[in-house]
Amino acid sequence: SQAWTPHSCPAAAAPRIRVEPESFDFGRAQPGKTLRKDFTIRNFGDAALVIDGVSTTCGCTAALSAQSRIEPGGRTALRVTFETRTFSGKVERQVLVRSNDPKTPLVQVRVSATVVPVTAEPR
Repeated sequence: SQAWTPHSCPAAAAPRIRVEPESFDFGRAQPGKTLRKDFTIRNFGDAALVIDGVSTTCGCTAALSAQSRIEPGGRTALRVTFETRTFSGKVERQVLVRSNDPKTPLVQVRVSATVVPVTAEPR
């Protein structure tokens, strides 16, 4: 009789998220400015990636993904807007991207800037 051998189960298709770059430093910026940076959300999995939501840690930062559904191998833009307001010195904020990636359901992207007030030129 033949010996029964368990078959290896194929892995279920799943989306995989990657945000590029993972962080961005705007460098020196003046107060009262609006800084913008486009990140790329990529799906390197083998099932459709669904962006459940994008949130930020502060009202001075906003983020919006161009598409909420990304097919395997596809990509979409994640536009991040950062207002320097009256901040001073190094400021860092997080953008949180929630998706249906079973391994990485929450991706954190960092944006930072060094806010330097303009000083009057000595005469």
